[in-house]
Amino acid sequence: MALAALLSGMAGLAACSDEPAIEACLPVTLPDPAAPASGMIWVPAGTVQLGSEDFFPEERPVRSADVDGFWIGIHEVTNGEFAAFVEATGYVTLAEREGPDAGGGGVFGPGVQVRDWSDIRTWWRFDPRASWRHPQGRSSTIEGRDSWPVVQIAYEDALAYARWRGHDLPREAEWEHAARGGIDGALYVWGDEMRPDGAYMANHWQGAFPVQDSGADGHAGLAPVGCYAPNGYGLYDMAGNVWEWTQDEWEQPGFRVIKGGSFLCSDSYCHRYRPAARQPGDERFSTEHLGFRTIWRGPAPD
Repeated sequence: MALAALLSGMAGLAACSDEPAIEACLPVTLPDPAAPASGMIWVPAGTVQLGSEDFFPEERPVRSADVDGFWIGIHEVTNGEFAAFVEATGYVTLAEREGPDAGGGGVFGPGVQVRDWSDIRTWWRFDPRASWRHPQGRSSTIEGRDSWPVVQIAYEDALAYARWRGHDLPREAEWEHAARGGIDGALYVWGDEMRPDGAYMANHWQGAFPVQDSGADGHAGLAPVGCYAPNGYGLYDMAGNVWEWTQDEWEQPGFRVIKGGSFLCSDSYCHRYRPAARQPGDERFSTEHLGFRTIWRGPAPD
């Protein structure tokens, strides 16, 4: 597995499995399978400026794209939603399968001492027992966490869920257009200030990276969906919390563009919880900070 390529630039500390439960932030209900737009928000057509000249080479050059209107999930797909899919279909994720090219996923190793910042294996490990049911390995659980984003999801898993709902995964231009929430060109999904009015606007890393996440933004590690203010389109967590799959291929075969940053993004090392940020995601691999949301290219609301 190409662990280094997948995790490059994504850094931080995961919440330990024995942490006390956190109350859900946004009331979350299962979508109506008979209503494709259930749990979704309409994003109008427009021209979006993709990328940035100010941060990382992979974000350059700035380019424009015309995007048709579409529906997109108001929040990242949750454990509860994915569990309903699995119950209805019997689907088995890549991380849960047996075989030389399947099983397990990337887990952050808390309490590490980093000596070589160029080698992310000093704070990441492969856990053969990690899966969406056990995001940090066999001793972890999602019990009581139906409203948390589902993670340890490979590309084909995300696509299988999307197709079950009659949906698709967003293209990179669609995702970035939605994330910008009508304020094209801003550094963040909420504007140009990192912390407007002193408030944390996304779930990301604070503290001594990579040893301790202080949780100054309200959460040390993964948060339930919808704990931070929505963007201009009413979409939650388009910055931070978990990286999200898109269907665009990366320059390297076998990889797809992932967007949005995660709770593992620190300002001092990653700083990728911005709409322009992009990373390669290995299609055949999953991690505890990678999830997804779906889109539906249906008709505009009346």
